[in-house]
Amino acid sequence: MAGYHTRWVRPEPEADDPERIAIREALAFGKALYDRRTDLGLSTEELARRAGMTQDEIECIEEGGTAPTIALLRSLAAALNADVRLTSGHDLGSMWFEAHAA
Repeated sequence: MAGYHTRWVRPEPEADDPERIAIREALAFGKALYDRRTDLGLSTEELARRAGMTQDEIECIEEGGTAPTIALLRSLAAALNADVRLTSGHDLGSMWFEAHAA
């Protein structure tokens, strides 16, 4: 039953399940990649060439369709001349690419 009766107890909010966390991490990864790429003025095609990937792969990441892996983060950070920064959360601002110090 969808509704709640006044005598019924509302269910406790579920703790973050792994699937929801993975989705939020993929979205944060995509946003971080998009932000750094556009800051550099690169097209998806140019970034793909730098990273040894296809344009479709870059677009898939930016759309939140790819989970971040260590190898993928390292490859993209090198292509973006940046370091990967992470915070403890899983929200959109929890991951970013920071330019190497000059």
